[in-house]
Amino acid sequence: MRPLRVYADTLVYGGVFDEEFRDTSRLFFDQVRAGIFQLVTSDLVYDELRDAPEEVRNLFSEMQDISENAEISQEVVLLQEEYLKAGIVGPQWETDALHVALATISQCQVLVSWNFKHLVNYQKITLYNAINAMNHYGNLAIYTPQEVVIHDNEDL
Repeated sequence: MRPLRVYADTLVYGGVFDEEFRDTSRLFFDQVRAGIFQLVTSDLVYDELRDAPEEVRNLFSEMQDISENAEISQEVVLLQEEYLKAGIVGPQWETDALHVALATISQCQVLVSWNFKHLVNYQKITLYNAINAMNHYGNLAIYTPQEVVIHDNEDL
């Protein structure tokens, strides 16, 4: 069975070092290391982590060695623009739309995030997927890491 292709946004990396999200974020990355998930990342995540604490940057560097990098292509930017034109998020949140476009174009099944306002939000997910369908792309599931990790050995 092929591992699930998962794009993790910036907040998941930082979540490893945040008390509220630490346990689940660590479990997610442990399961990436175990081959349960095929991690997809991007230069956008790299750029957003540029000023993050060293421990977060180190985690990202480690994960880069075992992840695929999604390129910010013209196709990605055009899809991002469609999300913005549809008003899913405002221009000040264009990077959130770019994360979704990167995950969609790189054919991820899931995007994981701790961003409940612009990503892990039922109304927004429906709208992102409506734009995806209008542009002949597949649906993208958007969840928190809590919803995608395997919580015990019985699930393996």
